[in-house]
Amino acid sequence: MPETPRALPPSAAAGAPDGIPALKLHSSDPSNVLNTFTAYGDGYIEINKVRHEQSLLVMPEGAVVPWDVARFEDLTPEHFARLLELAPEVVVFGSGSRLRFPHPRLTAALAARRIGVETMDLQAACRTYNILMAEGRKVAAALLIERD
Repeated sequence: MPETPRALPPSAAAGAPDGIPALKLHSSDPSNVLNTFTAYGDGYIEINKVRHEQSLLVMPEGAVVPWDVARFEDLTPEHFARLLELAPEVVVFGSGSRLRFPHPRLTAALAARRIGVETMDLQAACRTYNILMAEGRKVAAALLIERD
């Protein structure tokens, strides 16, 4: 008995290879774009292909906010307290080009609100933020890009 032809899903019929349905990975609506790290290097990070060369506070949605700190040694409790208004469930702190842990007094306000702080170097922080963001977590990145 001859095999009955099957209709392909519209995306496959439109030219997807081997009848595999095409997947749309990024929204064409710019209002739906989440803040995603697309590159990083010595002294910069890129968010949605826009290069930044200063310390930043980043959430998946909303504006990318400059974080007014130039050196690890200059961090104060007030720098971390700025994250409270963003109300994340976890903060990924990128401590610069190398791993350095902030003194617990710097993050005490976050701990008091049960907001976790994960510390790592800048590159690991960018990767971890992207993973947590993709999982739908309410993550904030506090990224230190040191300037001389």
